[in-house]
Order: sequence, then structure tokens, then C-alpha cells
Amino acid sequence: MSEISGAAGDVVWQSSPPGSIYDYIKVASFSIGPDGLVDQWSDRATELFGVAADEVRGRDPVEVFMPAGQRSRGHRKVKEILDGKEWTGLVPFRVNGIDGQDGQDGLAEVYVMPSETERGERAALCIVVDVRALRRIETDLASSQAIFGQSPFGFLLFDTQLKVLRANQRFATVFGGRTTDHRGRTVHDYLSRPEAERMTAALERVLRTGESVTDLQIVGTRPGDAERRHWSVNLYRVHSGSGRSIGVAGVGTDVTRRHIAAREAASARRNLAILNEASARIGNSLDLETTARELLGVAVPGFCDLASVDLYQSLLTGEEAPPGRWGSSRADSGGSSARLRRVAFASAVSDVPLTGPGGEGDGYVPPEVGAVHRFPFSSLSANALRTGRVGTIPGETGSLVQSTFAVPMVAHDSVIGLVQFSRTKGSEPFGERDRALAVELAARAAVCIDNARLYRREHERALILQRSLLPPGDPEAAGLDIACRYLPGNTATEVGGDWFDVIELPGHRTALVVGDVMGRGLRAAVAMGELRTAVRTLALLDLEPAEVLSALDEIARGLGSPSGAQQASRVAHKSRDADLAEVYLATCVYAVYDPVTRRCTFANAGHLPPVLVEPGEEALMLDVPPGMPLGVGGEPFEQVEVDVTEGALLALYTDGLVESRDQPLDEGLGAFRAALAHPSRPLEDVCDHVLNTLDTRHGEDDIALLMARIQGLPAEAVGDWRLPREPRSVGRARELARTQLLAWDLEPLVDTVELLVSELVTNAMRYGEGEIRLRLLLDRTLVCEVWDAGLVQPRRRRARDTDEGGRGLQLVGLLSAAWGSRRTPRGKTVWFELALPDGDSSAEPTVEQLLSMF
Repeated sequence: MSEISGAAGDVVWQSSPPGSIYDYIKVASFSIGPDGLVDQWSDRATELFGVAADEVRGRDPVEVFMPAGQRSRGHRKVKEILDGKEWTGLVPFRVNGIDGQDGQDGLAEVYVMPSETERGERAALCIVVDVRALRRIETDLASSQAIFGQSPFGFLLFDTQLKVLRANQRFATVFGGRTTDHRGRTVHDYLSRPEAERMTAALERVLRTGESVTDLQIVGTRPGDAERRHWSVNLYRVHSGSGRSIGVAGVGTDVTRRHIAAREAASARRNLAILNEASARIGNSLDLETTARELLGVAVPGFCDLASVDLYQSLLTGEEAPPGRWGSSRADSGGSSARLRRVAFASAVSDVPLTGPGGEGDGYVPPEVGAVHRFPFSSLSANALRTGRVGTIPGETGSLVQSTFAVPMVAHDSVIGLVQFSRTKGSEPFGERDRALAVELAARAAVCIDNARLYRREHERALILQRSLLPPGDPEAAGLDIACRYLPGNTATEVGGDWFDVIELPGHRTALVVGDVMGRGLRAAVAMGELRTAVRTLALLDLEPAEVLSALDEIARGLGSPSGAQQASRVAHKSRDADLAEVYLATCVYAVYDPVTRRCTFANAGHLPPVLVEPGEEALMLDVPPGMPLGVGGEPFEQVEVDVTEGALLALYTDGLVESRDQPLDEGLGAFRAALAHPSRPLEDVCDHVLNTLDTRHGEDDIALLMARIQGLPAEAVGDWRLPREPRSVGRARELARTQLLAWDLEPLVDTVELLVSELVTNAMRYGEGEIRLRLLLDRTLVCEVWDAGLVQPRRRRARDTDEGGRGLQLVGLLSAAWGSRRTPRGKTVWFELALPDGDSSAEPTVEQLLSMF
């Protein structure tokens, strides 16, 4: 029992709380009267010996509990005790040994104290403890001492007030002093305030809930040591035998080395992950600025807090190479490095004003993205550019930047720029492993940026080539409204082998051409350019469409076969020659439109057939014999004449428009014809509708589309007369020309036309055959044609001073904008062209030019 003083001085008796030492050792008691028999028996004795009080009172304890072999000695001891002698010893006993029943053997430690009855007779009080319980307590204490005192880990026992009750020697070795010096302290005596509060909260939670805490990471320092240590702490609640909470035990292990190893392993894994991400993300765009942004997207925030990329301005403006080997930056008279442009910047910190890293010179302000700048010549960044070595730049005082790596971007032994990786204060400082990663990231980005530079240069050259080979965006032709589209299959290079052309021919006729070189890319574009040039040259000879394709086929075979030294080793290089010849295989459709007759003549070399849409009719694919592709040879080409009506729509195209991997050719042709169902809309709108309707974004082949709406020359714009072969026809021709020009309000051209018509008709009568035909055509220019049945082509020559003739064609060439002759099915045609008075007319010939002919 325990007593507690009340407010009024009264004594309050209270039962001992559960968990008393007596609960563990099981102390039992009984008393022996003067007669040597048991007269009192406690409840604990009943628990210990297994015998009820009414069964043992009045009986001899020796006979009841002791084995037979020990009873004589037991009687002697009882007699000595009743004579007033104290005794303590170990006594064997039998549990449940009453009534002849055999029980378990036991061993009790008995303390016998003599006593005296009211009548002065000798008696005894016996205190009994089960020796087995004592041995268990002894063993538990020894184990507890071994664990607590000899443990290699720091061990603390906190009471319910979270004060230290006990600390082991290992803890005292770490934090100094003797083990007893730490009693009564709290965690605030060992840890910083934030860590102490975390530890206190964990202790309170364990004490309140009984739930253990494992591997609580605590950071602190040991007395006299500034190095940060890391401890792993396990906490669990401690109970008495009855389950009463008596405090919290804590076991702490120094895991600083493990933490460093784990941090290094995590850093290595992070770096590998960053490199893996860099391989996947950097260099996908083939664009310098985009590649720089991709680099920073990988680095921030995974590797650093902020970063920037500066590239040499010469690299961005298209010069052939950066300033020189190792970015030798050729310092200018101002003492600074070469000009750079900041192309990318990324930051993972808030919008707080950031000053630049130190080592850049006083007053250095980081440039904005897009700004052209120079690093001060003596700065660490400029030195990194000159030497090609990484520079470590400390942060300025008052700046959020802790440190910066200035890493030169090296590609093909040349520095092309500088990338800066910075970490702010509070982040983990850069280490050697970080330096290696920074160099690797910069190197990968440098190669990608240099590839993008080379690609940009080649791309620009390819675009120049491609655009030089295609006609202008809005080609014009007499009697035709024209619209065209070109979509390269390779959107990265925008060059391909498809082409179209609109060629003006004499007599206001127009040649429409669409072709497709087999293959893609720059080689196909070069082959296309050669064939397109050949088509233009042949068209100017004013040959029939079939003849143009026949000649073009010969040219294509010549382009695709080896020559010179290659010819001698043709057999040895047969496979290479076959590949070269394949590049120049091409398909082509060639059409000539005459606006006077509204007739179109087609010839086809393995190309898809033209599509014609008459007003009010469905789209029709013209039956033009396809022929063999150009470069194959061996087969003649056929041509077909088709009469077209006013307002009809003619479409020439390449197979990329109607065929793809997901769309068969028949389905594509059907869709194309359906897209031309409303040809009356403006021609540009019709082109857009076709491209929006069909699948033109598959990127498998180039696409060329040439569309022409038939308008024709009105009858009043044509003057056509037939003249007999007689001298008076020359005068008649001049009269007809004069009358027609006056009707067209072209009086300023009358004198010139009369003179030139007279010359051509005279030549036709002198050198030609058959009937003479005179035709005047008025459109954007004035064209005069003289026809006859003779086959001899006129030839311009320089007459001698004594010659009476030979100056007529010189006069025609001098006074006209253009002139020429062409064969016809029944002879030849000689023509000249004059600009209209309100057009871009040629200058009038001088007197010296006229006299030079005589």
C-alpha cells in the first residue's frame, strides 16, 4: 500500500498500481503455530502450491509438501524455528501432493521468522518465493543489461515525460560524458530545433498510440564536430508486466556512410536516367534553337536549377563554320570574345531577380533570350570558350546562384557555343560526377546542334535548287486560267522529284507539263531539274508532243548511263550503273493547248491520265496512251488531240495525290474525280478543296497538281486570211494587217507590222510553196504568223554590202520582241511577236542599228 497526503492533512490509503515487483516474484506467506501445524494460509500460497487453505490448515507442512526423503530433516528445522531461530533456505516441495496424489517437483526459497502468540508461545511466519520466478527475473535482468549496456547502438530510455531515464555507454561515447550525465535530458539537448521537434512528435505518437516507428531519419552533429551526421532511429513503447506504459525506448544507428553511399548511388542512377532522357529528347527537331531548348528541358530541374545556352552568332547566320578550333573567338579590339546569341534559358526557381555568376567581371548582367552579346575577355566563360575546358564559376555575393558550370559545346574539334548549368543556394553542390555529366550533356547537344547547322545549310541549298526548278507561283498563259500546288513528300528537306511547268509557245499556245522522277530527296530533285530543263529546250523547238517525249526519252537514257572513263568499266560497275539509271527513270505527260482552236494535244510517258471536267459533266479521265516511262526506250510515243469547250477544267497531277500505302490507286482516282465535282468555283479554291479532301499528308511521295481552266481566244481577237501565191498578195497582206490593227486600236503598231508582214509574205512567195496564210492574234501581246507549204526553214544571215537582199530577217529580229519558225504538218510557219503599246514594249531601233544592216 502507499499513502498520499490530502489537502486537509488526512492520510489517504491507496492500492499499489499494477506492475509491482510482487507481481513478478509471486511472494506467498503462511504461518505455523506452536504445535508445528499450519494455522494461516495466504491466497498466494494457494497459487504457488496448488492447495486451498481449508485443505492445509491444521496439518504438518513437512508432511504435506516435502518429499519423504527430506521429511526428517524438515522436522528438525521446524523444531529449531519454534525454538526461536531464523532460517532461510531452499526447500523442495511437491505441488498438489495432498491425498497421495503425485504432483510436480518445485523449489522454493523460504524465509522463516520466529513469532510469538498472545499467550507467549513460539510460532513462525514463513515467506515463500518460487525460485523459478527469481531465476527468470535474474535472467531477464542479465539480458536487459547485455542489450542495454553492451549494445553497439545508441540506446535511450525515455519516461512518460519524454525525459531520459537511462542511456547506454555507446550513446555516451557519441555525445560525451558518463551514462548517468544524460538522465533528465530531452532531445532538445542533442538536436537542432527542427530535428528535435520532429523527434519529440515521434516520441509522443509512440507513447500515445503504441505504434512503433522504424528508420526515423534524424540529422545532427556530434559535440565538437561540424560534420553532419545521419542517424536511423527506431522507437517503441515499453510496458510493465501488467501492460502499464512506463516510457519509450529508442535505438539509434549512425547511417552517415550508408546515406552517403545511397546518395551517390541515387546520383549515379539520376545521371544515367538523365543521359537516357537526353538520348531520347535531344536532337529530334534538326533545329538549332529547338535543340538548345531540348537540352535545357532535360537538365532543368533534374540536374540543375537554371541553365542557358549561347551559340556563336556566325553559326546562326549561316556561315560555314564557328569562329575556329576550340572556339578561338578572335578577340576584337574591345578586348571581349566573339559575338554569341543566347538562344535558350530555363529556370526552376521562382521569379526572383537573379544576378549572374561570379567571375564574369564587375557589372556583368545576363542577357535576355535572343540577345546578341559578348562575354568579357577575362571572364571564366570566355576562358572556357577559348580553351575548350569546363570552368567552375562561383556565385556572386547576394545572388541566389551557388555555383555554375560553364561547359563549352564542342563538335568536330570546334567550339560552337557555351552551356551554363547553375545550382542555387540550398541545393546540393556540384561534384565531380556532376561535372562529367555536364560535359556529356553539352557534348551530345553540340553534336545535334552541329548536325542541325549542317542540315539547315543543306536545306537552304536544296530549297534554292527546288524553287529555281519550279515555275513561279502564278504562271500565266493565253486562253488559260492556271493554278498549281507542290507538296514535297519529305517535309524535312522540301525537295523531291515531282515537277510541273507552264511553257509559252509561239502563236499564244501553251505547253503544260507534269512529271515524276522515281525516287525522293535531293538526287531526285537534281534529276528533275535536268529533265525539266530538257523539256523547256525541246518545247522551244516547237516540236509535236510525241516528238518532245521521244527526244526526252533519249536524254533521260543518256543521263542515267555512265560516260567517259565510266564507260570503259561498265561491266565491273554494272550494279552501280543500274542504281544510277534508276534515278533518271521518270513519267511525264506533255500537253499543248491552242487557244484559237481550243484544242489540246496530249502525249504520255507512263504517267497517270489527265482529267477533264466539261461544264455540267462529270470528271472524265482522258484516254491517252500511257507509253513507257522516260529512260526505258524502245517504244514510240503516241499523241491524242482533244477538243475542249469554253470553261472546261483540265487537271494534271502526280501519283502522290491519289495513291498511298493506305489507299489503292483506284480508290484515290475515284476520290480525285469526286473532289472535282464543282469545277465552276475559283480555280484556287478548287485546288485547296482537292488537297483538303484527299489524303495529302501521308508523306510517302511528292505531290504536284496543275489545273487549267479553258478560256480560249475570242473570235474577234483573231485575224485569219489566205492569200494566193502572186505578187499582189504582199500589198493585200499589208492592207489586211493595217485594217485589223486599226480595228483593235493598235495604230502605233501599224507601220512596224506592215513592214514586217511585207518581209515575211515576200519570203514565203520567194522561198516557200503553195498557198500563203496570214494570221494575227491579239492577247497579252500581238503575234503575226505567215504559213506556207514549204519545208525549208528560214535562216538569218548577215548580208554583204553588195547584196541586194538578205536583210529581211535581220529587220524582223531588230523590230520585234521575238521571232521564229516551226514546222507544221503541211509546211512551216514563220512568226514574230510585238508588245502592245501599253505593255513593256521594246525600245525603237536607233538609226545606227538600221544602217548597220546595209
